[in-house]
Amino acid sequence: MKPHRTFPRPEPRRTGNGFIIASMLLCVCILSLLKARYCSAPYGKSRESSELEITMGAIRMLAAKSGDLALKGREDGEDNRVLLFDAVSREKAATEVKKPVCIETSRRSDVCEAEGDVRVRASAQTILVDPFLTSQEWKMKPYARKHDQPAVAHVKEWTIKPFTEQEPPSSCTENYTVPAVIFSVGGYTGNLFHDFTDVIVPLFITSSRFHGEVQFVIADAKPWWLSKFSLLLKQLSKYEIIDADNDQDAVRCFPRVIAGLDFHKELGVDPAKAPNGYSMTDFKEMLRRAYGLERTRAEPSGDRWDVRRKPRLLIISRRSSRVFLNERGMSDMAMSLGFDVRIADPDVTTDLGKFARLVNSADVMIGVYGAGLTNIVFLPAGAVFIQVVPMGNLEWLARDTFEKPSPDMQIKYVDYRIQGDESTLSDQYQKDHPVFTDPQSIHKKGWSELSRVYLENQDVKPHLGRLRIKLLEALKRGRPKAVKRTHTIKAVVKDAKAILEQNSGEKNHGPHNGEAKDPVNAPENIQGDLVHANRTARSAGRKRRVAQTSGVTNSDLDAEDSEAHSESISFGGHRKRRQILASA
Repeated sequence: MKPHRTFPRPEPRRTGNGFIIASMLLCVCILSLLKARYCSAPYGKSRESSELEITMGAIRMLAAKSGDLALKGREDGEDNRVLLFDAVSREKAATEVKKPVCIETSRRSDVCEAEGDVRVRASAQTILVDPFLTSQEWKMKPYARKHDQPAVAHVKEWTIKPFTEQEPPSSCTENYTVPAVIFSVGGYTGNLFHDFTDVIVPLFITSSRFHGEVQFVIADAKPWWLSKFSLLLKQLSKYEIIDADNDQDAVRCFPRVIAGLDFHKELGVDPAKAPNGYSMTDFKEMLRRAYGLERTRAEPSGDRWDVRRKPRLLIISRRSSRVFLNERGMSDMAMSLGFDVRIADPDVTTDLGKFARLVNSADVMIGVYGAGLTNIVFLPAGAVFIQVVPMGNLEWLARDTFEKPSPDMQIKYVDYRIQGDESTLSDQYQKDHPVFTDPQSIHKKGWSELSRVYLENQDVKPHLGRLRIKLLEALKRGRPKAVKRTHTIKAVVKDAKAILEQNSGEKNHGPHNGEAKDPVNAPENIQGDLVHANRTARSAGRKRRVAQTSGVTNSDLDAEDSEAHSESISFGGHRKRRQILASA
């Protein structure tokens, strides 16, 4: 009989397994305690608390990307819309909030942005945000010139702060499904340059991404300003403007609020920074829609047989300072070069739409440094802009305000710098005065002194000979290659006659012999050639007469010669008679 095999007892292994299981249970208990101590439960809100919020008519939203939120909506009464979010979305939103509410978007502007349960008490300049977004209080002035104390002195300060469960916000009197943009039209508004560079262009940058689905809340509003720019504001928002200062005790609730406007550069948009990649080309397209501007480019259309109208020169006149003292002489000289000259003196009361259409009709615009030059935004692409820079080492000022923005607007820039004998400063100061010999010493005294001496007390009288060279340069830079004359007058006439004879010979074999011999019955294109040739010959005669009476040489007139034929349209819309001229 085989002996029985004995096996070792398993008790030690059972003891080891029990120890492992006990350790795991202990870890679970510890983790549970830690979670209860440091992590807020997503379902911690009681049912009674939720029902209380509903009865108050509040909008409970969290700061997060709107596309990431699980939205459930229902109507509560006629005017109040209550939006509830599930707890998972709330927890997700809370963990995704990383960026601060207010950031410095440039050296010129601060922008505060909040999403979620955002309530605006405009009359109190207060924005209440969800405490999940921030626990910090912010103060800012929604005007894009934050370090300019004289400017922001006329801008009210706004406060952005969280509400708490202990001090819940007031119930919403109005609920919105579109975001709000809050900005001020205080500061330097009323000056056209500041209207655009401080408000209109930054507003385009900030709000164009919403394609009209945005509510404007305007602080420090001026009724005349809102009326003047109403067509532009309507291009950016489909909704009636809210006047913050006259909003009484309303509490307006938005899903998203942006306070302040994003600034890129003077009269400019940086596509790399713009939320939708827009540029100044898109801004000018908005201006064309708002004011019905017909010309996108300062170029004639058609083939080389088309004749274009006179190139139009617009002189921006001034009344109080930096006045053109020889404006009439400038106009006469420009007309002798073939320009259709218009002189305009815009001011605060000028109808912006009518003036925009006048500027858009110009091929060349000239003016002394000042707010009126802001109208270059209405020039068609390819137009030439001549800035007359007053004396006093002001090239930096002219460069930063109008020269640098010009290329982004597709405008060709030319400058004319005033010399001592062209300035009335020569009548006020001796030639050895620091105003002439050391302008920087005046600059060092600050903007007030610089402005008083060189801007407020200086008129100009450009030398017509020097200015004539600039106008010829403008014609050369502004004229597209497509309309440059490639044939002499005699060659055009010879070609037209040859074509006529060729067609006449072909007609001799047809059923209507002889018809082409009569210019009246000639084919339409040949008639056009002959008419064009006759007009060109008359234009050459007129050019000789202009040269005799104005002292302009034939070589100057021939430098950029092209035949022109157009209907000039005056500022009031009346048509003048058709004119034939050789534009130079």
